[in-house]
Amino acid sequence: MKIKKVLIELREGRIPGREMVELIKMQYPAGSRIELHSMDDPLSPVPAGTKGTVLFVDDAGQLHMRWDNGRTLALVPGVARFIRINGAKKDKEKGVEAR
Repeated sequence: MKIKKVLIELREGRIPGREMVELIKMQYPAGSRIELHSMDDPLSPVPAGTKGTVLFVDDAGQLHMRWDNGRTLALVPGVARFIRINGAKKDKEKGVEAR
């Protein structure tokens, strides 16, 4: 499965390839709403439960965010845990989560 391969690559800390970045861009287009579950950033983490809007996904696959608390820190799929909260109804029912 392609998605399973993508998740394995993200968990292994590899730099995402073009295909993976395109998949992330399709899953999280600009305007998508995200709820953060956890972030591994000891210097300036965004608190768990914070919601925000995707501004864009860069060529490294990072989701650049405008958080509702005014912050603009990016999310790194495979490092931060988050969920898209304005996705399709099926996604919400399944609890689709990125990590």
